Amino acid sequence: MTEKTRQNTSSYTYEQAGVSIEAGNALVKAIGPLVKATARAGADSEIGGFGGFFDPKAAGYADPLLVAANDGVGTKLKLAIDHDRHDTVGIDLVAMCVNDLIVQGAEPLFFLDYFATGKLENGVAERVIAGIAAGCTEAGCALIGGETAEMPGMYAAGDYDLAGFCVGAVERGEQLTGDRVTPGQVLLGIASSGVHSNGYSLVRRLAKDKMWQLDAPAPFDESCALIDALIEPTRIYVKSLLPLIRSGRIAALAHITGGGLLENIPRVMPAGAHARVDAGAWDQPGLMGFLQDQGNIAAAEMARTFNCGIGMVLVLDEADADSVLADLKAAGETALRIGAVVEGQRGCTVTGGAGCWNRSQAWDAQHLA
Repeated sequence: MTEKTRQNTSSYTYEQAGVSIEAGNALVKAIGPLVKATARAGADSEIGGFGGFFDPKAAGYADPLLVAANDGVGTKLKLAIDHDRHDTVGIDLVAMCVNDLIVQGAEPLFFLDYFATGKLENGVAERVIAGIAAGCTEAGCALIGGETAEMPGMYAAGDYDLAGFCVGAVERGEQLTGDRVTPGQVLLGIASSGVHSNGYSLVRRLAKDKMWQLDAPAPFDESCALIDALIEPTRIYVKSLLPLIRSGRIAALAHITGGGLLENIPRVMPAGAHARVDAGAWDQPGLMGFLQDQGNIAAAEMARTFNCGIGMVLVLDEADADSVLADLKAAGETALRIGAVVEGQRGCTVTGGAGCWNRSQAWDAQHLA
């Protein structure tokens, strides 16, 4: 190397390349109390090490099967980013994972998150992670670690992405697999809290094409802004369902996520069992009717895209239906009978007249898995 080359060579730093180690350290320090607040039996919820430990025996399990799930929030994040609604998407992240565990009979034990962005803005990151911690507390699982990735050039300014990973446990022999589902059983539905975290690519397309004023009062509920109705976090069903599962009264559960009612209920139907859902059994929420009306969405498309007001479906014996409904009401859930399991090809049929934003729709759609 010549003397001239040496003189023209400056000393590079990681921060000049767009990554701030100090900002990352500051975030870890800031979220420490949030993480510690999620501690539970089996986890100390300390962060800063290379991994997190969990002791299933300390959590009370004798012979557990471990169940794992991972998920994201999808393009709902774009609505949150564009409208400065960062405080609850962390709840969505946790909900999508823990609700997938509870339907298998598993208690969520610990959670890890992945937060990726082009430039770390600690104010935003703290709000997101605070939501994750709140979701973990609501689900009863410990936030034992995570990863914050600052990756210049990978994301547009202000954008970020989230992924969540959760591990739960169920005592061997008590897992829910659908093998206890038989014709003659009933279907109960638990109300959703909104769109949850699926179908937002369609929601955002409608918002753009129909030029919605998202900060204006919602047409179906003037007490809240339309953006707040759309960003309402996914309901977490763990604490209301876990006692019912452990009581032995639940044959199967279906989390109504992407694919809606038509795609998710058949996932817990064994061969020879067919789910019949009466959409006239519940009033379609105003938000769902608004989406259907704005997009002129066919009833079958609604039933395979959105939860249509039902976030969780329970399958159980007729003899247990009244007691389970009473227990769900006591736990703060809105639940009702929505159908039955009949003999037939494995699948799900949704039928009936249902009020959709003050108008009647004829539902007649079928999915055969």
